[in-house]
Amino acid sequence: MRIRNQGPETMDVLLSVRGLKKHFPIRGGILAGVKGHVRAVDGMDFDIHRGEVYALVGESGCGKSTTGQVLLRLIEPTAGRAVFEDTDLFSLSPRELRALRPRMQIVFQDPYSALNPRKTVEAAIAEILAVHGIVRGRAARHRARELLTRCGLPRDMGGRYPHEFSGGQRQRVVIARALVLEPRFIVADEPVSALDVSIQSQIINLLQTLRRDFGLTYLFVSHDLAVVKHIADRIGVMYLGRIVEEASRDELYRSPLHPYTQALISAIPKSFPWDKRRRIILEGDVPSPSSPPPGCPFHTRCPYVMDQCRSLRPRLIADAAGRRTACHRVHPPGPRPSERVTPPGEPPSRGAAVL
Repeated sequence: MRIRNQGPETMDVLLSVRGLKKHFPIRGGILAGVKGHVRAVDGMDFDIHRGEVYALVGESGCGKSTTGQVLLRLIEPTAGRAVFEDTDLFSLSPRELRALRPRMQIVFQDPYSALNPRKTVEAAIAEILAVHGIVRGRAARHRARELLTRCGLPRDMGGRYPHEFSGGQRQRVVIARALVLEPRFIVADEPVSALDVSIQSQIINLLQTLRRDFGLTYLFVSHDLAVVKHIADRIGVMYLGRIVEEASRDELYRSPLHPYTQALISAIPKSFPWDKRRRIILEGDVPSPSSPPPGCPFHTRCPYVMDQCRSLRPRLIADAAGRRTACHRVHPPGPRPSERVTPPGEPPSRGAAVL
């Protein structure tokens, strides 16, 4: 197995996403006509730099997992553009997409459902190598056992079936399967949410080690900000299909700006009795993604709501340091001569508005 030396971390953009939308139709009536749409992802703009861990966090149903699956074309997008290493992902034909698959992989939330119960884990990994025409037979099985060892499993476990493993061991198998084609980019979709706390730390450490050894870039999807704090370099906070705040890990946890981010961080369990962090309780339910409220989608639950929040949707605007926030309290509405749409591949500039 070839190991890439990551070396000094570079900040070039590996994946650039602009205007990403995914709307699921709502059908009903005798003829099953379209009566509306669920706006699972409703305008996403972000960049992921080579070698970093970019985390998407938010409540269940905000569109985190859908975003990751759309980027890999497991679900087709409704609109938008995603550029991966100078390749427009959404314009690829099925044959071109198949050729790109080895460079982009996914680790699913439920490792048991992600594995074929009728195949040994060694055979499941070796099959991927055969399908892509890399190696077959004994060489493929040897590489599968090698990857299982790199992921913390004894070589003799390759002949076992998924039901013979614990949850943490199955997740290691799924990670090994994602690595078998030596990808550059991995979507980790809630990879530790179904595991015990002690096992979660082991899997997080494994992901960090593999990132260093193989030069990987992660899109890490999670609702657990305590977990994200230990692995992410930058964090995008999602609410109702959009990013409402984006910052480096240290900035976000030290001084969250958006009221929704403040509430999420306040919900992290306290590690020490003398922690004086005040819990922020949000009242009301999350609005339906099929009929989001006008203005700021968070205004129905925001403790600092203002009149303009009910009628004017805030833009995701970057400050002088590049930190982006969509909140009228942080960036009061008004004419901004420097505002412009950020094109794909270009980082948000000072004062730039990303639509």
